[in-house]
Amino acid sequence: MHLPCTYVAAQGHLQPDAIVSSGATLATKLSARAIDAAKPLAKPYELRDSDLKGLLVRIQPSGVRTFYVELARGARERIGPFPVVTVDAARTQALAKLAEFQKTGVRSVRKSKVLTLRKFVEEEFQPWATANLKWGDGAADRILSVFSEFADKPLTAINAWTIEKWRSKRIKAGTAPNTCNRDLATLKSALARAVKWKMLEADPLADVKQSKVDSSRVRYLTSAEDKRLRAALTARDAEGRAARARANAWRLERRKATLPALREADYADHLTPAVLVSINTGLRRGELMALTWDDINLPAKLLTVRAAAAKSGKARHVPLNTEATAALKQWKKQAGDGKPFPFRDLKTAWSALLTTAKIEGFRWHDLRHTFASQLVMAGVNLNAVRELLGHADLKMTLRYAHLAPSHLADAVAKLGGK
Repeated sequence: MHLPCTYVAAQGHLQPDAIVSSGATLATKLSARAIDAAKPLAKPYELRDSDLKGLLVRIQPSGVRTFYVELARGARERIGPFPVVTVDAARTQALAKLAEFQKTGVRSVRKSKVLTLRKFVEEEFQPWATANLKWGDGAADRILSVFSEFADKPLTAINAWTIEKWRSKRIKAGTAPNTCNRDLATLKSALARAVKWKMLEADPLADVKQSKVDSSRVRYLTSAEDKRLRAALTARDAEGRAARARANAWRLERRKATLPALREADYADHLTPAVLVSINTGLRRGELMALTWDDINLPAKLLTVRAAAAKSGKARHVPLNTEATAALKQWKKQAGDGKPFPFRDLKTAWSALLTTAKIEGFRWHDLRHTFASQLVMAGVNLNAVRELLGHADLKMTLRYAHLAPSHLADAVAKLGGK
C-alpha cells in the first residue's frame, strides 16, 4: 500500500523527510548512496525503484536493508540483503524473476522443493502481516524467535507431534502454558495463511489444542509491595540523576559536550512514568507503547487508547487521576514531542527493579491486574471496571469479582433478612 509522504532532495537523491504511517513506501531511483542514506525509523518502510517497477528495498528499525521484487499485488519474493546484494545484482535478479512470472504465472518460491519456515515467514508472511495485522512485524519476529528450532526445516516437517514435543519441553523448562498458547496461536495463524496461499495442502496443526490454563489468576501488588516498588523507583531515579552528574563532570574535565542535566524532580528515564501510568490506567503494555502525546489530553485529564492499538479493536477513553497526570506532565517536560514511551526492552530494567523491591512472581501485565483489583476493592462496579480495561465482555472482568468488599456478604445477608 502506498501511503503519502513528503520528500526532500538530499545530495542528488531523494530521502524520506517524514513517514506518516508504518509500512510507508517511497519512490526513488535506487542506488547504494540512496539506500545508505535511508535512516531506520520506528517502523519498517520501503524504497521502491523508480526505474524498475517491482524492485524495492525494505528498511527495518534494526537497520537491516533487504531487496524484494513484487511480482503482483500481494505477491513478492526476497532477493537478499544490501549491501551483500548490490543494486545492480538486485535489478538483474528482479528482472529475471519478473520475466519468469510473466511467462509462466508461477512464483519460483512455490516451485521450490523445500520451503522452510524461515523462508516462508520472511518472504511471504511478514510482508502480508505488516500490511494487514496490528502487530505484523512482531508476529513474524516472534515465530522465528520462539520456533527457532524449526526455522530451517521444511514447512511439511512441522506437525502436531513435533509441536506437542516442543510445548512439553518448554513447559517443563518453566514457560507458562499461557505463553505457549500465545506463541502457538501466532504460528497457527501463519500456517493457516500458507494453506490459503496453496503452499501447504492442509493445516498441520489443526488438531493441536491450546493448553488448559487457570484464567482466574490475579496477581496484584499488596500494600507492602506497592510501597517497596515506589521506594525502589525513587531510589533508581536518584541514582540516575547522580550518575548523570558524574558523567557531566567527567565530560567537563575533558572538554566534551555535556548531557542535559537532570533536576531534582526529573526521572532517570521512562521506567518510572511508565510504571505510574500503567498502575493508574490499567493499560496493556502494547497500548502504553503505542501512545502519542496527541492521545493524552492533560488539561482534560483524559487518555485515549486508539482502536488500532487496542486489543479489542475499539477505542476507549481512560480518565487520568492526579498521580498519572503529574507523572505525564513531568515526563512530557523531559521527553519532548516524540512518543511518550517509545518501544524499548523494559525486561532488564523491570527485572532489576523487582529484585530491588523484593517482589517475586510479578509481571508487567500484573500492573493492569493491580489497577483493576484496587478499583474493585474500592467498591467500583464490575461493568465500570470492564469499560476502563477495554474488555469485550464481562467474562474477563469477573475474575476480579471475589475482591469486591461487600457484594457477596450483602447477597448472603439478604437471606437472613427473610
